[in-house]
Amino acid sequence: MTVWDDLVGQDRVREQLAAAAKDADALVTAVTDGEPVEQGSKMTHAWLFTGPPGSGRSTAARAFAAALQCTSPDRALGGEPGCGFCDGCHTSLIGTHADVQVIRTDLLSIGVKETRDLVRRAQLSPAVGRWQVIVMEDADRLTEGAGNVLLKAVEEPAPRTVWMLCAPSLEDVLPTIRSRCRHLTLGTPPVEAVADVLIRRDGVDPERAHSVARATQGHIGRARRLATDERARARRAAVLKVPLRVADVGGCLKAAQELIDTATDDAKQMADEVDVKETEDLKAALGGVAGGRMPRGTAGAMKELEDKQKRRRTRTQRDSLDLALTELTGFYRDVLALQLGSRIAIANVDVQDSLDRIAESSTPAQTLRRIEAVIACRQAMDRNVAPLLAVEAMTMSLRSG
Repeated sequence: MTVWDDLVGQDRVREQLAAAAKDADALVTAVTDGEPVEQGSKMTHAWLFTGPPGSGRSTAARAFAAALQCTSPDRALGGEPGCGFCDGCHTSLIGTHADVQVIRTDLLSIGVKETRDLVRRAQLSPAVGRWQVIVMEDADRLTEGAGNVLLKAVEEPAPRTVWMLCAPSLEDVLPTIRSRCRHLTLGTPPVEAVADVLIRRDGVDPERAHSVARATQGHIGRARRLATDERARARRAAVLKVPLRVADVGGCLKAAQELIDTATDDAKQMADEVDVKETEDLKAALGGVAGGRMPRGTAGAMKELEDKQKRRRTRTQRDSLDLALTELTGFYRDVLALQLGSRIAIANVDVQDSLDRIAESSTPAQTLRRIEAVIACRQAMDRNVAPLLAVEAMTMSLRSG
C-alpha cells in the first residue's frame, strides 16, 4: 500500500506529485553527497491544491508530504518515494512526524498570530526528516492580514521547506500567494472509485458503499460518514423531507427551526466532547485546583479559551447547516434532472418517491428558483446574516418556488 492509494480518482495529480517527489529525493541526495544539482526539477517550494469539497485536496497534500519524507531503501534502486511502510511515510500519514506540520482550523478563520508562528517554524531546518513540510488544509480561511504574513515566507522560503496550501478554488487565495505556488486542480472522484475505497479500506458493505457514494456525488468524506454513522444517515433523511414539508407557512417556519436546532445540537455535541477537556487541561497548566479558585492573573488566558470555543461552536453550526443545504441542492438537482428527462444518474435514489412528487407538481423554472434560494441562503450566512432568518427566508422561497 503506497501513500497514494487513498488519492481516489486523481491519476493525473498523482503522476505529477510522484514525479515531483522523485526529483525532490534526488535533490536532497545530491546536496547531501555534495554533487551538482540538475536543472529542470519538477519539485518546487510552494504548492496550491484546489478542487471541490470531497475531492481529496488534503489527502493529496498529506500523501505528497509522506513521499517527501520517505526513507525506503528501494529509492536507491530506482523505486519511487512514497512506499507507505517506512517510518517517514508512516509517521507523516498518521500526523506524528517531527517535520510535517498539518494546519487545520475548527474556527471561522486563521489569524495573524497563528500564521506568524508557522512562518517562524518554516525557517527551521528539518529536525529528522528530509524536508520541513507545512500543510495548510484551510488556506481559504486565512484573514487578509494572515495572508500578507504568509506571503513573505512563500516568496523567500528556507532551502528545504515546502508549503502545501489547500483551498476550494484559486479565487479563495490571495493573488500574490497563488502566483508563487505551483497549482494542482483536483476533480470530483467518480462514484465507483469512492465506493471502491470504502469497501477496500473501511470494510463497508458493497451495497451501502455504492449508495452513499452516489448520494454524496463523489464526496469522499461525506460518503464515509454516511456509511459509518447512523446519526448522519438519520440527519440526511430528515433534511430530504424538507421539500415535502413546506406546503404552508407554518411548515416552512417549523422546518427552518428544526434545521437550526439540529445544527446547534451538532455544535453542542462537539463542545461536550472537547471543551470540558480543554478547559480542565488549561486550568491544570495554570496551576488551578479542582473545585478551587484560579490563581491570580489567569483570567485572560481563560477568557481567550472561552472565546476560541465560542468561535468553534459557531463554525460547527455553520458547517452543519451548510451540509444540510448541500443535501437540499442535490435533491432539487435530481428533481430538475427528472423534469428535463436528463440521462444523468439520480443521486438520491433512496427518496425516489419524493423526487417524483416534487417533479410532477412543479415546473423546471420553479426548481431552478428553489436551487437559487438555497444558494442565496448559503451566501447570506457567509455575510453573517442570522442563521434562523436566512433559513426561514429560504424555506419560504422553497414553498413559493
